[in-house]
Formats: sequence, C-alpha cells, structure tokens
Amino acid sequence: MKYILYGENGSGAFCVEAALAEAGAAFEFENIDMSKDEQRSPEFRVLNPSGKVPALKLPSGEIVTETSALLNLIAERHPASHLLPAPEAPERAQALRWIAVMASELYTMVEIAAYTARFVAAHKGAAVLKLSAKRRIRERMAAVEQAVAGPWFLSRGFSALDIYAAMFSRWRECRSEGWREEHIPQLCAIAAALAERPSLTAIWNRHFPNG
Repeated sequence: MKYILYGENGSGAFCVEAALAEAGAAFEFENIDMSKDEQRSPEFRVLNPSGKVPALKLPSGEIVTETSALLNLIAERHPASHLLPAPEAPERAQALRWIAVMASELYTMVEIAAYTARFVAAHKGAAVLKLSAKRRIRERMAAVEQAVAGPWFLSRGFSALDIYAAMFSRWRECRSEGWREEHIPQLCAIAAALAERPSLTAIWNRHFPNG
C-alpha cells in the first residue's frame, strides 16, 4: 500500500512530496495539469471539492487536502523522520506556529496574487489587489526570515518548516526583481541546502529546475 499525491511540479505539492520522501514512505505522484485547469475538473473535485492541489490519497483510500495538514499528518505517521519536533519538545509549539503562519498569511495571499480574477473583475481594482497581495507576501516572508535560527529554520536542525518556507521562496512573488536574494538570504540558503539533500535533490530539481 502506498500514498498517491495529486499535484503539479512547482506547486504546493512540492512540500508534501518532499515530506513523503524524507519519511521514506512509498508514494506515487499523479500529475494534475493546472495549465488546463484539471484541478477544477469534475473528476478532480471528487478528490478535493475546492479544486486545489495538492491532494493526498492515504494507503487506506481516504483523501486529505491542505498542505499544512498534510505536513503534520506525515510527521505524525512517520515519527522517525523527525519532520517536526516531538510533542513534548520545546520547539514543537513554535514549529506549529510558523506552519500556521505560512498557511494562513502566505498561501492565501499567493492565491490572490496568482489568480486575482477569482476575487476582482479585470479592471483597475484587480491590478491594485494584485500589487497589495504581492507586498503582503513579501512582508510576511521577511517575518519568516527573521524567525530562522540558522542554518535551518529550527535550532535543532532540519524539519518540515524548511521544506515549507523554501517552497514559498521559489514562487514568483519572491523570485521576481531579485527580491529574495536581498531580503531573505537565510531562506535562500535553506533552499540551496535542500537542493543538495540526497533524499530531495531529484524532487527539488523537478519542481524548481531553475533553482
């Protein structure tokens, strides 16, 4: 029995795939072509009624969605991976805090910036909203940067937070205009370290071939 991960390269499916790989879990990656709106097709909405990736089919057949929930789920099911600090560990609370921050404060703004027409009709207001979302993403990423202990997000070492934060740093709102290199160098260093991690190199290069 194995997991089946539904997603697309470069999407939020990256961090779920990376977590599964780190956990040593058996899984298959089922590509959902977002350029063809396959994530909003009736067939995919059976898996995830919200029409978003990623979605993960558990070995039991149950479907679970929402990236932050999936990171927690994989960490709990595969404790030997140490993707999150143990429940009694001092850093556990802060790990959950920052996963929640990235899920609520970043992911929502990314959707607005990338798919502005879903929220505002295509006129001057859409451009203003898009710019406002981009600014908010950068503000929140700067706050995430300040929380990095170095060299990994948590002082105890590698965790799921590194995967999650590095993913956001590769997306357009941080990538454009050379912003990330100047403003979030610690997160860029984490991304570079993930690219060299044996369990993640192939996955990283497939999702983010341009680094």
